[in-house]
Amino acid sequence: MDMSDPLYSECRYFLTYSGVRLPLKLVTPINEADTRNRNTYMRGYYDALDRLVALEKVVYGEIEFEHRYQYHDNGRVSRAEIHLVADEELTVICFDESGAQVGMSDPRRP
Repeated sequence: MDMSDPLYSECRYFLTYSGVRLPLKLVTPINEADTRNRNTYMRGYYDALDRLVALEKVVYGEIEFEHRYQYHDNGRVSRAEIHLVADEELTVICFDESGAQVGMSDPRRP
């Protein structure tokens, strides 16, 4: 992920996330300095409209998984890329403007 990309205008840190719907909801904000004392935390990247456009779960200094999100004009997620780093798997899920899933690529299926 290229953090110099202007799409990622702000990085925030969190203890964890909740829910299963996309985008994931990052909860319990922490300061960047607090990440030095944590084994696990989440990094969230927000665009100029304050939408979560990417997140990373960091475990012992390594990225365990990451998500990237794109949005429809109405604010709903249009595309989610889910990358499981250790397994080198990338799943892409597409949604229509109502939020209904309309497509998915799953690396475990031929």
